[in-house]
Amino acid sequence: MKPMAPRVLVSDELSETAVQIFRDRGVEVDYMPKLGKDKEKLAEIIHQYDGLAIRSATKVTEKLLENATNLKVVGRAGIGVDNVDIPAASKKGVIVMNTPFGNSVTTAEHAIAMMFAIARQLPEASASTHAGKWEKSKFMGVELFNKTLGVIGAGNIGGIVCDRAVGLKMKVIAFDPFLSEERAKQLGVTKVELDELLAKADFITLHVPLTDKTRNILGRENLAKTKPGVRIINCARGGLIDEAALKDALDSGHVAGAALDVFEVEPATENVLFGHPNVVATPHLGASTTEAQENVALQVAEQMSDYLLTGAVTNALNMPNVTAEQAQVMGPWIKLAGHIGSLIGQMTDEPIKAINILYDGAVSEMNLAALNQAVIAGVLKAQNPDVNPVSAPVIAKDKGIQISTTKQDKSGTFDAYIKVTMVTDARERSVAGTCFSDGKPRFIQIKGINIDAEVGEHMLYTTNNDVPGIIGNLGSILGENGVNIANFTLGRAAVGQDAIAVLYLDQAIPADVVTKLEATGKFNQVKPLRFDV
Repeated sequence: MKPMAPRVLVSDELSETAVQIFRDRGVEVDYMPKLGKDKEKLAEIIHQYDGLAIRSATKVTEKLLENATNLKVVGRAGIGVDNVDIPAASKKGVIVMNTPFGNSVTTAEHAIAMMFAIARQLPEASASTHAGKWEKSKFMGVELFNKTLGVIGAGNIGGIVCDRAVGLKMKVIAFDPFLSEERAKQLGVTKVELDELLAKADFITLHVPLTDKTRNILGRENLAKTKPGVRIINCARGGLIDEAALKDALDSGHVAGAALDVFEVEPATENVLFGHPNVVATPHLGASTTEAQENVALQVAEQMSDYLLTGAVTNALNMPNVTAEQAQVMGPWIKLAGHIGSLIGQMTDEPIKAINILYDGAVSEMNLAALNQAVIAGVLKAQNPDVNPVSAPVIAKDKGIQISTTKQDKSGTFDAYIKVTMVTDARERSVAGTCFSDGKPRFIQIKGINIDAEVGEHMLYTTNNDVPGIIGNLGSILGENGVNIANFTLGRAAVGQDAIAVLYLDQAIPADVVTKLEATGKFNQVKPLRFDV
């Protein structure tokens, strides 16, 4: 039976070309560009969709996500995701993607344009000339040549601004904790600390996201540290500048001018800075070019289609990126990681303190973040079936579970393996597994005992002291009750010591059969297991 095609809702304006990409890739798409503004109607139908493609009008709230029972991915055509509750989406297991590079050049160019505008008072001069005035002496500007530009945030957009400013023969200094000396050299800029940038820059432009650390990065205290006569540009995010403090600095003349494309509250129909003669304001136009709007729309359609059809993850904000090629190679290992986690999770009824994951050999060079998420999800699904790889790390953090990862070169018989150790107050329990050349996962060690167990949907795990009769008891009781064994694996620590059995069954073992096995007194533990295979 052919699987159903994934279904995507486009609830904001998106180009017809982008909508066609979904269709061409085999994704069903409903294009309802006005629906994003109708919260009630959107909440009513969102359960029908695997994907939601949006711009800024649609608000993906916790309340909306409660109704999104089938939703797997939200794609934001653009860089800003202020309209998406990412923590709520993560807990729900919904991937959130954006398109951070589609409008980079456009936004960087707008910042440069705004810098020219305040350097030469272009909006005021234009308005005056249109009014029939000829006020050449009133609009005395400053050159950009040889001036110092301070760039706060030299990432993708900030890096383009640096490049353009160097071309204008400006002296560029940058503050960015993640900027390497090598990258700074490539850009032709000098890396400095924030206080030095504030003291030296003739122009300051902001290109950082809005976080707890960056909120009001140009607040009253830092504005006081700036060079007298500084001009400030913000085409990044409202909230990076204390607007009331900036107005005071403009009024005093300490700040000569400001060019703002973003505001703390948007849409900004009123603002303390509106009407100020030394402020140039635009209505969040950074990404508003024909090319950028088309680029981000096409990108989000491609990214969402890739994920829904192949499992490839690109530009996700709450999950590691996994290319289509990686997804194909890693598929068996991600499955194995989930199975190992699931086995440990099903074996444990105690609160978990820590999950320690060891990657040995070739698997240690793969995308470990994605593998970690599969392990954690496998562990937690035993207690909560709704957990998935997106929500698992959030839930683990909420529970206070410590996650550690170790990688090492090939150390044993297998070219690669994964070993997971779970720590509780009472014990440590470990399981290791590998993928054979046929791509099928195998458990190769449980509690330090070597085995070779194929993974099936229905399994049975038992522990016992190594004494005669165990195989007979298992076989006879299961056979008498119509439970067929597809595969049977045994292992022991040493003669007469701890032993385990792992059985792959053709059907789920009934509860009364488990009771009969326990009643023999031969087993220390009898645990039915189930795996998503």
